[in-house]
Amino acid sequence: MLYSSSPVAWRCGRFLFEFPSDQHKRPLVMGILNATPDSFSDGGRFYQRDAGLAQAEKMLAAGVDIIDIGGESTRPGAQPVGLQEELDRVLPVIEALKDCGVALSIDTYKPQTMQAALAMGVDCVNDIWALRQAGAVDVVKSTQCGIVLMHMQRDPQTMQFDPNYEHVVQEVQAFLLERAAIIEEAGVDPQRIAIDPGFGFGKSLEHNYQLLAHMDAFVEHGYPVLAGLSRKSMLGKVTNLEVGERLLPSIAAAILAVERGAMIVRTHDVPETVSALQVWQATKEQST
Repeated sequence: MLYSSSPVAWRCGRFLFEFPSDQHKRPLVMGILNATPDSFSDGGRFYQRDAGLAQAEKMLAAGVDIIDIGGESTRPGAQPVGLQEELDRVLPVIEALKDCGVALSIDTYKPQTMQAALAMGVDCVNDIWALRQAGAVDVVKSTQCGIVLMHMQRDPQTMQFDPNYEHVVQEVQAFLLERAAIIEEAGVDPQRIAIDPGFGFGKSLEHNYQLLAHMDAFVEHGYPVLAGLSRKSMLGKVTNLEVGERLLPSIAAAILAVERGAMIVRTHDVPETVSALQVWQATKEQST
């Protein structure tokens, strides 16, 4: 595993996650809980509060580290959701899970939703816009929440219309480092920042696999790297599998990302991902 040469720690609200460079520690598993009727993957199966909580219980039983709660689909072509509707979807779930014993994350780009979720005790803000919305940095800087900065070319409505880069790895890396620097200059502790290359967000099939193949390029800067590959179209395009059939490719992609230094794996399939990473960890412990 290609962790940074120095030990990395990630302050995530009530939690401090450490990634020592000399140990083969299992990466964090972030379980996806979509409180939306139009997610690309679960198609709204967990839109109802009780069904969502039942899914969260399964994640907790399997050993999830972070539960990422989202109230707006960001699949390609998704239409924006109004603020009040997003709040109505996510806040009841946060309220029910706030004492569950693991870190909670809010998947949103709206500063108002961030603020409401943080006030309820959420530990992390996972933002596809990398805190570029006006007021977003101000909301998070006075807290101790973890921050996930993701790269996206354009917006969810247009991001897959002919994405174009000269050197995708270098350009995505430069964007994330620039955003991290801006946020640190605003007074945010760098130990709170994680970065996400944004697989499937304004990238072609080739771009996505270039980023996966060169994931180690993102690790060397000392920020924890999140890999969000679960059930993505990049997996379906090379396997000809539909969304609900992409478990095995998702596990394979997660292991490839971890081998290249990813420290956080975001997934719809928590039990299977945790089990796969336990096997990876047991093997790594015997390889030194």
